[in-house]
Amino acid sequence: MRFAFKTTPQNTTWDSMLAVWRAADDIEVFESGWTSDHFYPTHASDPSIPRLEGWTTLTALAQATRRLRMGTLVTGIHYRHPAVLANMVATLDIISGGRLELGIGSGWNEQESDAYGIELGTPAQRSDRFEEACEVLTGLLSPQETTTFKGRYYELTDARCDPKPVQQPHPPICIGGSGEKRTLRTAARFAQHWNFDSGTLQQFRRARDVLHQHCADISRDPAEILLSSQVQFTGDPAETAATCAALGAAGAELAIVYLRPPYTSTVLEPLASALSELS
Repeated sequence: MRFAFKTTPQNTTWDSMLAVWRAADDIEVFESGWTSDHFYPTHASDPSIPRLEGWTTLTALAQATRRLRMGTLVTGIHYRHPAVLANMVATLDIISGGRLELGIGSGWNEQESDAYGIELGTPAQRSDRFEEACEVLTGLLSPQETTTFKGRYYELTDARCDPKPVQQPHPPICIGGSGEKRTLRTAARFAQHWNFDSGTLQQFRRARDVLHQHCADISRDPAEILLSSQVQFTGDPAETAATCAALGAAGAELAIVYLRPPYTSTVLEPLASALSELS
């Protein structure tokens, strides 16, 4: 099994996050680090809690590390026009030396969307828009010189994204979410990595099986899609490792350990030691 960590840039300081990422960069057990991409605090937190912007933070972390792969879990696609996001992705992939993972989802946070006047839409509209955005992103990031696309939500005419990312045909796309009819179908079409946010082992197995059925429907080998799950760090490395092991037995290939603030790098070595026994 493989391992990663996640630090949400919420209710913390830049210095604290930076210290964790720099320390993790020297611990081989952790193959990647992840942030989240929201503008308002999540997990029913007080709206006044400070939160750093995800992509700006990730860009700074790319410069502060040398080995870790990195991404957002995940970027709501309605936050930025996908053509703008494609140029951000290409630039950060170059800055990081080809270490970026493109974590995206259809979006869900009504509070911040309403506060900023960003249209969230109905579940069906979000899913339709998400599929279109995936087509826009893969087109612009691919080696082709220009992309033309006409959909309900996005329209591009001979659009360019130059320079292209280091990773071709594009950085791995990580799609987060477990919606059986639409999200997992979109993951089957576009993802190289699917992430299960949270839930029971039974729910993980169910979502995995639905994803694989969607792959079968389009004749795609499900082995082409990395399966990961987020795992809450309880403060007990052995307990956290046991949860990772159970997910591994259910088919998860990558466990992303979700650290909680206040962030401190001192938790990493004991956690890595417990996890290394599962590698």
